[in-house]
Amino acid sequence: MATQDKVAELAHLRELGNTREMVFPIGLGGMPMSIRDRPSESQAIATIHRALELGVTLIDTADAYCIDESDKHHNEKLIYKALQQYSGDKSQVMVATKGGLMRPDGAWTQNGNPDHLRQTIRESFEALGGDQPIDIWQYHSPDPNYSIAQALTPAKEAVHQGIVRYVGVSNFSVEQIKQARDVVEIVSVQNQYNPWHRNPEYDGVLEYCEAEGITFLPWSPLGGSQRVSQLKEIHGISDLANEKNISIYSLILAWMLSKSPCIVPIPGASKPESIADSVKAAEVRLDPQEIAIVEDAIAQV
Repeated sequence: MATQDKVAELAHLRELGNTREMVFPIGLGGMPMSIRDRPSESQAIATIHRALELGVTLIDTADAYCIDESDKHHNEKLIYKALQQYSGDKSQVMVATKGGLMRPDGAWTQNGNPDHLRQTIRESFEALGGDQPIDIWQYHSPDPNYSIAQALTPAKEAVHQGIVRYVGVSNFSVEQIKQARDVVEIVSVQNQYNPWHRNPEYDGVLEYCEAEGITFLPWSPLGGSQRVSQLKEIHGISDLANEKNISIYSLILAWMLSKSPCIVPIPGASKPESIADSVKAAEVRLDPQEIAIVEDAIAQV
């Protein structure tokens, strides 16, 4: 994993849950590389390789990162191919995938049927090579048609079978996380969190994760493609980014890292230069006054 381009040393790493596994503080979100308007495979693989060169050790994916059901597991297979082609050290790389959403005709629908989840866990295992356990399998979104205990029993079984190492959840409330922990150990929670969607700060999820030693993985940390361009219009943020000679995107990720030691943002990327810019956030240190500037600015969005 070590290269001359690597921008963070061991002191910057963050623990995954209470596992003693250490991960780089910025992950790579794989979704943009597999949905509509996705890049060429060569560009996607170059993006993944650039992330690895820069020290990224957590790659986030899902069975549903694809165009539709006929394309299921596309992103997982892409990540596996990129890892196979990578000539550097990948011994510390962890892949976190998810299951529980379907893509009929490109839509997003929930499916917490335990039989479906057993099947998709096995398919994800095979898509990621089938020769070692899935590092982290996450229940993508709670389906109200099934109890959390029902939906997470397949994950618990998969851990016992040796095809999953760790289990996480996504789009869960504090109460739902507690229910999940009654079934299986939970190492990560992946909920939406960005300047426009700060619910985890107010609904107790972020506080709970920090108190319980659970890693919080903000999805869409920069607000998604429709929102990210608006960051340039927030003057306090753009001015501070210019002063620190970093992009506004790196600044937002650095602000997010400052919020809690349990946070590991997973910005999506489809270009090598995009993940390279995001990774720079791991080096940025914000003092209390600078954090206040960011807070005041995003309070206006």
